Amino acid sequence: MLEESFGVKERRACRVVGQHRSTQRLAVTLPTNDEQELRRWLVAFAKDHPRRGWKHAYQHRRRAGHRVNKKRIQRLWRLEGLKVPYRTRKKRLRGLGAHVGAMSPIRPHAIWAMDFQFDETRDGKQLKLLNIQDIFTRECLAVHVRRSITADELMNVLDELVARHGAPTFLRCDNGPEFAAFAIADWCRFNNASTTFIDPGSPWQNGHIESFNSRLRDQFLNGQLFESLLEARVLLEDWRQQYNHERLHSSLCYLTPVEFKELWEQQHQQRLLLALDH
Repeated sequence: MLEESFGVKERRACRVVGQHRSTQRLAVTLPTNDEQELRRWLVAFAKDHPRRGWKHAYQHRRRAGHRVNKKRIQRLWRLEGLKVPYRTRKKRLRGLGAHVGAMSPIRPHAIWAMDFQFDETRDGKQLKLLNIQDIFTRECLAVHVRRSITADELMNVLDELVARHGAPTFLRCDNGPEFAAFAIADWCRFNNASTTFIDPGSPWQNGHIESFNSRLRDQFLNGQLFESLLEARVLLEDWRQQYNHERLHSSLCYLTPVEFKELWEQQHQQRLLLALDH
């Protein structure tokens, strides 16, 4: 443009804009068909999963059977203008108590973590979510959605989960009125389970379910406006299934919760067979 507008030579124009002459003469390389297909896939992945970054895209691409370099995924991700999800600011730790990492489970259904979360429908009415997660496998066992949830209804949800998975060894929850009710104590006594209440004002003692709540809020609830309770129940159940069967977890070596659970069960069965043989 400078050469045509001012009639100057290429050397002078490059010196003015601070560009090396070899860069000016370098022919633009056209993207290959493979790169164009990869770019289209990255754009589609970012559209389907707007709160996941290029690292998750790289893992999904590898699981699909494609051999691709991690740095190439990162470079094309940035060239397409796809933004890495922003980092949420962590809250300061307040309250009493210490981290209860000493009770880290070593098998599925050893500890179930429970917590409540709130949202609302378009008409402004409250939605109350009961989230239950298996700490060992990170599997979301239930997202129970109602306008309000009593202690008796909480017992019904736990009974359904026990019929499906078996009873846990411990239930980890806060000191809310639904969790501290006598019904919980009776249910635990009947199912040979125990409760591990966290200290008041110490949510980090139940960090796994708090992390799950933040992901549910950030990746789904913030982008949804529910028309009714029925719609919220259907969409949240669909998200729960996707979370368990499709979402890769870095803490699980980029396996889904269901895959991690199945792998653990296979390895555990092999150990039992070896022990019986000896």
